[in-house]
Amino acid sequence: MIINKEKCIGCGDCVPYCVMGAISLSGEFATIDLHECVECGVCIRADVCPVDAIEQQPLEWPRSLRSFFSDPTAKHPDTGLAGRGTAEMKTNDVTGRFKSGEVGVGIELGRPGLGTWFTDVEKVAMAIAPLGLQWEPENPTTPLIVDKSTGKLQDDVLNEKALSAILEFIMPSEKLEELLKALDKVAKEIDTVFSLEIITKVEPDGSMPNIEKAMELGYEPMPNPKVNVGLGRPKFNG
Repeated sequence: MIINKEKCIGCGDCVPYCVMGAISLSGEFATIDLHECVECGVCIRADVCPVDAIEQQPLEWPRSLRSFFSDPTAKHPDTGLAGRGTAEMKTNDVTGRFKSGEVGVGIELGRPGLGTWFTDVEKVAMAIAPLGLQWEPENPTTPLIVDKSTGKLQDDVLNEKALSAILEFIMPSEKLEELLKALDKVAKEIDTVFSLEIITKVEPDGSMPNIEKAMELGYEPMPNPKVNVGLGRPKFNG
């Protein structure tokens, strides 16, 4: 986003609407710090500028990556979908993506006001890739990983920033402890925050093995996200 200074009257109405704090008043005009701007589009969609001075400049690669990951209305070129993850992370009973003996994982880096650089996304990806992950192909972060065995991201995106990005994958349940230890270590090396989503199949007896294992290891998961109640016909058996 940019400010058209031929239109801007310096009223400051746009300043509180920037989720990254990238808009400020400088002299007679508002300015946008393009280094911190994640191209989320909140400022222009808020429609608070009385003179329409906020404008979307042409976005070329790799800066356009910021918009794909930060603007909920933008579609990713690789998936053709908007958003940062996949619906199956929260509707497992419909597709059966996560089965007994597996743990589905979502690691969401960044939050409004902080964001995440893709250098940090790469650090986390490289810390966990040696565990033998099955990266989710429909997650928009996955195509950026040029070496799935090491977690290395393509170099041209590393200096880009997004509101948040999700690493999504499946792994054997017995590797959950190794994963948590790897995340504990890399958390000290990154300049952002992340949340960990543990996806587990609820067994016929009502148990949730991956959640129970995390609790045994001293973590305090909150097993109260969206739970699919089995309406409709699953696409799988087992």
